[in-house]
Amino acid sequence: DVQLVESGGGSVQAGGSLRLSCAASGSTYSTNCMAWFRQAPGQSREGVASFYYGSSYFGGAATNYADSVEGRFTISRDRGGNVVYLQMDNLKPEDTGMYYCAAHGVCSGDHWKVAKYFTYWGQGTQVTVS
Repeated sequence: DVQLVESGGGSVQAGGSLRLSCAASGSTYSTNCMAWFRQAPGQSREGVASFYYGSSYFGGAATNYADSVEGRFTISRDRGGNVVYLQMDNLKPEDTGMYYCAAHGVCSGDHWKVAKYFTYWGQGTQVTVS
């Protein structure tokens, strides 16, 4: 099993920045594909960004972003590979929602955008932009 703990959410004015962190523990061999999702009230959970931690033999790391956050959000991982970050800049009110970290998923194609392809989830951290 993998345990995921998110932190870094909060309230910010439009145009501001936040940095979310997701610490993974347990069977971290299952964390090659990790992602951030968000869910606004009354809406389904949507993929925001993904990070594939591949070996250099297979092309190294790869990232994906939702069109709505491209150029504003940056996903990264620490050297140890057990912490994933989501740097969110130029935040907009429509970025408001609960943000979840997910692991043991499928990063190929558009699968990373779909919640059902991920096995492990954190408890979520709230982001509010006004």
